[in-house]
Amino acid sequence: MTDIQYVAPNTLDEAVGAFAAAGDDARVLAGGTDLLVQMRSGMVEPGLIVDIKQVAELTSVEETADGGFIVGAAVSGAVLEEHPRFGQVWPGVLEALNLIGSTQVQGRASAGGNLCNGSPAADSVPAMYAAGAIVTVQGPNGSRQMPVEEFPVGPGKTNLAPGEMLVSFTLPPRPPASSDAYLRMIPRTEMDIAVVGVGVSLTLEDGVCTAARVGLGAVAPTVLLVDAAAEALIGSTLDDAALDAAAAACSAACNPIDDKRGTIAYRTKVAGVLLKRTATIAADRAKGA
Repeated sequence: MTDIQYVAPNTLDEAVGAFAAAGDDARVLAGGTDLLVQMRSGMVEPGLIVDIKQVAELTSVEETADGGFIVGAAVSGAVLEEHPRFGQVWPGVLEALNLIGSTQVQGRASAGGNLCNGSPAADSVPAMYAAGAIVTVQGPNGSRQMPVEEFPVGPGKTNLAPGEMLVSFTLPPRPPASSDAYLRMIPRTEMDIAVVGVGVSLTLEDGVCTAARVGLGAVAPTVLLVDAAAEALIGSTLDDAALDAAAAACSAACNPIDDKRGTIAYRTKVAGVLLKRTATIAADRAKGA
């Protein structure tokens, strides 16, 4: 292995500058739960590691004046767990993040790393899709924003331009009677890769669903935003007919693979089942909000 250089900048500009200058030879270190495994297995051999844990924009959680949140890309699930308000407003996003690995891993793993790894089975990503998160990225040409669903482009591939790094997620303020939920199916009881993952966020008004978003993971080359499932829920009281239609839309959106964790038919069926369960949990939370 070649010599590895290590830098731990204190500002975002310094971090982006070092990362961009090294080109394809550089890797970002946030929690390290993916990077260190990849290095030890020989998948990657970086010439430069840019440790971003000293950069305020990447490690902070800010509640905005309108009730939204800006979450730094390097913020761990454990840190969000301790936030006094985040889990009340976005319980589904938090429970998705806290399904990543063991308790020890959750102390390090971040939503930013989970997204940048580009796995279609990433747990936090369907929940972020459902939340309508906006991601901010910064590179040598400045900063830009995009909806989170535009960030992944394929297994292990993202929409980051050369020299860009993910900075933060912006989650919007929530209307009254709104909530979200995330469920996944795994073969084991703990610490496995999702066979299917579903995130649902919705708003109720007088018992009627007035807004919804559905994220679906592990059933296609990227996590999916299933608009047809959301449209089936909106305008309904989340009765059986609406849930059946949304479940059918999720199953129809699937384009999965056969692997040791599940067959195509199994994943397709489970997607619909999980949609019903997740939407019901989100609705129950919204009624209690």
